[in-house]
Amino acid sequence: MPVVLALCSAVVYGVGDWFGGRASRRQPSIVVAATGQMVSFVLVAAAVLLMGTPVPDAATWGWSAFGGVVGALGIAGLYHGFAHGEVTVVAPVSAVVGASVPVLVGLSTGERPGAMAILGIVVAVIAVALVSGALGTHHHTTPRRIVVLAVLVGACFGLLFVALDRADGDSGMWPLLIARIASVPMLVGLAAVRGLRPVRHRPSLTIAVVAGVFDMGANVLYLEAVRGGMLSVVAVVASLYPASTVALAFAVDKERVGRWQAVGMALAVPALVLVTLSRQ
Repeated sequence: MPVVLALCSAVVYGVGDWFGGRASRRQPSIVVAATGQMVSFVLVAAAVLLMGTPVPDAATWGWSAFGGVVGALGIAGLYHGFAHGEVTVVAPVSAVVGASVPVLVGLSTGERPGAMAILGIVVAVIAVALVSGALGTHHHTTPRRIVVLAVLVGACFGLLFVALDRADGDSGMWPLLIARIASVPMLVGLAAVRGLRPVRHRPSLTIAVVAGVFDMGANVLYLEAVRGGMLSVVAVVASLYPASTVALAFAVDKERVGRWQAVGMALAVPALVLVTLSRQ
């Protein structure tokens, strides 16, 4: 079940990223991220009130707030990268780094996945890289600064995965609410300091709201997945999110999927089988 939830989170993450990237074509990326996170704050606050989960301890507050800050920076950076570089470069670089960070943390803290899970992790990372063109034949003109940004974005996502794993398993949706309590003021502050305001373009703002809803949904799925499985396994599966982003680009934006991207999508299947069959 943890792997299934992680896979679902990957699909939802990818869809949300696609929406966020489209909104950032007309709106500043920080504005898009702030809009989405304000909407998701309302949704998760309502969920916490309905669930009636007790307020968690200080450690959960600390980890969740940290996760909220780095996650918000990652989202804003990803949207900016999509708007100023190629999705087929930014997505895989961020995904590979985002998958590697929790794997290293998990292994360093004593997690010992079985042989099949380790093989599945390796295949999944390769699949992530292939899906959007990080490996294989690929020609691009993405500026070096955007590639560096993609690495930093991946590090932010990886740290978010780790932070949610460290939150109390009995804290319900509180970690996500705390994350938004930390991230929304930060993003609004950044927008104010940089003098950024929403552009008068209702469709892009609507898309930003949709992106925020998908992002929160993905976070809920990931949180439940990591509570039941190994960080080093769940985070890698969740990092397969470029697959749905590329699929939407292919279906809606009429972008072509290259041979190596198709190979990556095919490799994702045995990777999921291997980690599913391993002991969680």
